[in-house]
Amino acid sequence: MEVLALPLMANLATVSADGAPRNAPVWFAWEADALWMLSDRSSSSARRIEADPRVAVEIVHYDNAAGLLRHVGLRGAATIEPMDRDLFRRLLRRYLGPEEDQNPWFIETVARIDDPDGRLIRLEPEGIFTNDVSFFRTGPALATDTR
Repeated sequence: MEVLALPLMANLATVSADGAPRNAPVWFAWEADALWMLSDRSSSSARRIEADPRVAVEIVHYDNAAGLLRHVGLRGAATIEPMDRDLFRRLLRRYLGPEEDQNPWFIETVARIDDPDGRLIRLEPEGIFTNDVSFFRTGPALATDTR
């Protein structure tokens, strides 16, 4: 699944206490047959997952000019895991490039790699749906399949 290897934004859907869906954009990494997303102890997504672990994650790779439209949907029960600094650093490198090129203010203030409240959301999906509709511009003769 090529889409999982790209530094795209994912959309994490959780369930609120009143049963209403909630969505949050997240950075992610696919490692060890699980999707890992950044979080911390006080995040609303983490609190909702602790109350109800059912989640859905949607990732879309869309390039209109190139006629590219690929989608991966993952469903299952997520868990909140303790911080894994090595995984966290790999995830940041995926989106921000080599550590020497990363913005120190962002790392210290926003990413807070040394925050004791840092957590990771882990989803080992119970189901994965992939869809490649890159033929929307060209027709089925030139469609690609990355499943």
